[in-house]
Amino acid sequence: MSARKPNRFIRGALIVFGTFFLGLGILGIVLPILPTTPFLLLSAACYSRGSDRFYKRLISNRWFGNYIRNYREGRGIPLRVKMFAIAVLWATISFTAFFVVTHPIVRFLLIIIAVGVTTHLLLIRASEQ
Repeated sequence: MSARKPNRFIRGALIVFGTFFLGLGILGIVLPILPTTPFLLLSAACYSRGSDRFYKRLISNRWFGNYIRNYREGRGIPLRVKMFAIAVLWATISFTAFFVVTHPIVRFLLIIIAVGVTTHLLLIRASEQ
């Protein structure tokens, strides 16, 4: 954290936004249309500026801590996790696009989102974990 702390209102707002982004990141785990990583990183950024306590709790969390630290430090994502994420992404997007959605433009958008998220995941370095 910087030497100069933001005022109380700003710190409170950062904690609220951090919690909001954390919630979106958690939803992104089960909803492939929401990207998990950017929301978890936004949450970590908000918490790091708003509350040392919230930040430490987030990065020491057994589910998100290593994930956030590895990503921020450029260590990448374990190949197994990356492949699982891509498989779940395509399974859920395909099911939704072909069995739930009837509008062709929405189907197209879902496929474009899946391609974008897949590309993003493939460009992240695979770690040895």
